[in-house]
Parts: sequence; C-alpha cells; structure tokens
Amino acid sequence: MSGWRRAFTWPVPALASWGAAWVLADALRAASAPLWASLALPTALGASLALIPAVAGTTWRRVFVAAGFPLSVLAMGQGAGLPAWVWLAPLALLMLAYPLNAWRDAPVFPTPKGALADLAAHAPLASPDATVLDAGCGMGDGLRELRAAYPQARLEGVEWSWLWWAVAALRCPWARVRRGDMWAGDWSGCGLVYLFQRPETMPRALAKARAEMRPGAWLVSLEFEARNDAGQPLVPHARLSLPGGRPVWVYQPVPAPQEAASKGRR
Repeated sequence: MSGWRRAFTWPVPALASWGAAWVLADALRAASAPLWASLALPTALGASLALIPAVAGTTWRRVFVAAGFPLSVLAMGQGAGLPAWVWLAPLALLMLAYPLNAWRDAPVFPTPKGALADLAAHAPLASPDATVLDAGCGMGDGLRELRAAYPQARLEGVEWSWLWWAVAALRCPWARVRRGDMWAGDWSGCGLVYLFQRPETMPRALAKARAEMRPGAWLVSLEFEARNDAGQPLVPHARLSLPGGRPVWVYQPVPAPQEAASKGRR
C-alpha cells in the first residue's frame, strides 16, 4: 500500500469530508450568505462526498460522512431557524444513489480502465453479436470496458439505483441500460455476465448462473471469486491479473459440451 493510501485510510476521509463542509460553511457565512445556504450547501457537499467510494466504501461509512456536518451543527446549536425540510435533501440524495433494496449488493466502485482488455482472448463469445450483461452496472464504467473487449456484442446493463441508472444511460447510449433488480432478471439469453460484487453475494450469483445460463456461457467477476453456499470455490477457466494484483475471474458455470467431455476423459 502506498504512503498516500496509508495516510488516507478511514477515518481520515470522513474527517476530511467534515472539514471540507465546515470550510464551505465558514466561507458562506463570511460572504454573508443566507442561513439556509450556509447550512444546506455544506450538508449537500458532505452527502455528495459520501457517494465517492474512495471516501466511504460501505453503507454505514456513507451515512457517517453524510451526517457528520448536520449533526455537528445541531450539536452546536447553529441550526436554529433553518426549515426542517432542508436536512432531508442530503438524505434524499443518498437514498436516490443507494436505495434500501440495493444495500445488500456491492457499492458503486468503477471498473478500472483497461481491466477487461484481455478478456475476449480468454472468454470468446459464441457469436460476435451475443448479449453481454453488466449486472449491477453502476455508472457504466464496466459497460465501457466490455465494449472495448467485445465491440460487436449487444451490451446491456441493469442497475437498481435511479441515480446511477441515469448516469450509466447517459454515458453509454450505445448500450441498453435499464433500471431494475439484477437478481430478478433472466440471464438465460446472455453469452457473458459481468459482475463486480461482494464476496457475500458471489454464492447467490453462482447459483443464479448455474440455474439460468446456457452451456458455454461466461460468468466474469472482478476481484471476487465464485463460491457455492458451502464456501467452496468454483474452478476458474482463467484468472487474469491486473496491475496491483487484483484478479479477474473467468468461469463457465455450465461447461460447454466439449469442455465437459474433455474433463471427463482426464
């Protein structure tokens, strides 16, 4: 871990976010801004910073970062005269980005640029225009990398958050991006499903892939390997290493007939 990353480990990001909100509040008060602006704008700044994965990587950390400034203002008695609805704006922003239904899944963390550059060589599609799904596409970074890897594929993304769905749709107009539950969608028509989830959700993803995907289709996971409910890992077809050692796991949850026959002869 670099010195910069060590210096910016939690709770330093939270303290820096709260400090930035107070700097903005002091600047607004020095400029004789109205009370509502001096309090609401720094609160909104804190809520916006909470949506950055490098600042707050879990749900509770996002809550702490977003709530730090308004709670400190209330504790110091400086919020008198401010309409109660103003405090709901940052909470509404946080809930728009991370609805309750999505809290069990991974937070939005962008797929690094170039992370899937070699994927097509290890996971060739059955046809160039096969459907490739980014399940939980966030802001669309994964879709962009998948497009670079499979330029002729029919790219689709699904995202539960209204905010990130809108961002992904704007950033990836060439893909079919829909808002919905990635776990409720049908993966049977996909030639490849890409995930950037959490270790806890990978058994569910593997079970869904085995139940729905066709033989020979690909399941690709950035960072976290596929395991079953008993915690046993699935043997990968390939494991790609990114700079820094982060892996990309490539699986065939339901082996193609020729692959199954080949394993049977061993």
